[in-house]
Amino acid sequence: MNDKPYRRPDIAGAGDYEPMKEPRYAEIATFMRAPLAGSLENVDIGLIGVPTDLGVTNRPGARHGPREIRNASSLMRSFNLALGINPYELCRIADLGDVRLPHRYDLEKQVEDIEAFYRKIVAAGVRPVSAGGDHSITYPIFRALAADAPIGMVHIDAHTDTWGEFYGSKFTHGAPFRLAVEAGLLDPKRTIQIGIRGGQNFMDGIEFSQSHGMRVVFMDEFAALGVERVIEAARRVVGDGPTYISFDVDGLDPVYAPGTGTPEVGGITTLEALRLLRGLRGLNLIGGDVVEVAPPYDQTGNTALVGATMMFEILCLIADRHFGAARRPPAPP
Repeated sequence: MNDKPYRRPDIAGAGDYEPMKEPRYAEIATFMRAPLAGSLENVDIGLIGVPTDLGVTNRPGARHGPREIRNASSLMRSFNLALGINPYELCRIADLGDVRLPHRYDLEKQVEDIEAFYRKIVAAGVRPVSAGGDHSITYPIFRALAADAPIGMVHIDAHTDTWGEFYGSKFTHGAPFRLAVEAGLLDPKRTIQIGIRGGQNFMDGIEFSQSHGMRVVFMDEFAALGVERVIEAARRVVGDGPTYISFDVDGLDPVYAPGTGTPEVGGITTLEALRLLRGLRGLNLIGGDVVEVAPPYDQTGNTALVGATMMFEILCLIADRHFGAARRPPAPP
């Protein structure tokens, strides 16, 4: 459905270029081989890169995530076997490029730049699926998406990311959801954090999440409950209100995603993650992101492939809910 609005003439005179019909190794790499849009017109879901890791507290590298996820996402195909849908037949999907970040060394200015970009996305009625970048990018995205009312969240991560100020800055990758709650952008009682684990130097992040009513699923509990019961918990927590999925690849065991800045042993498997995402089908999802892919720590490229795969699943969930069968009420018995 969505390729015709983005066809561009081939300069060699060989006919219109349709990226989905080209070999996967050819042409400019875009997210999922979706057309690269020159405007926000005729776009239902926008795939966006946010190439910054200025908010990391230790190992940088996630600024390279969007480019490598684009490369890896050429391996994605159009039909999702598990969900039984082709999102490209349901709606108009395009790569909207990267957020322009002119303030490369000013983290607070970058927050403003990202927010300004996503406000334009929201104003155009486009639903964003983003690739980071470090996890600090989600806070300015929320400032645009939740400007009118707080939203819920399904958060997959090894860390709660609800810590306070770090070395004089509050805009770190360890703080986006504390900031979002304090700003009235994120409803903590409609938030579930899944896969939390690892040693702690300070407990204030976990204490903030729990004291504000977030459902924190530590990794030991995840293993004990199993994926299906965690899905049930997630659906119960977020309900049918507007909900965002934020997927930090360090929520996965580093066996599957070694290319990340803060790996934690003993995490979720890729199969469990796919089952978990697919179990969210039908929720009122307004956007999502995959963050903390840091390619320099993974020469195999597998982490970027994992990131692209999770991004595709989130794309499919949003397309299905808003443009597919999931938006329609079930037929009466």
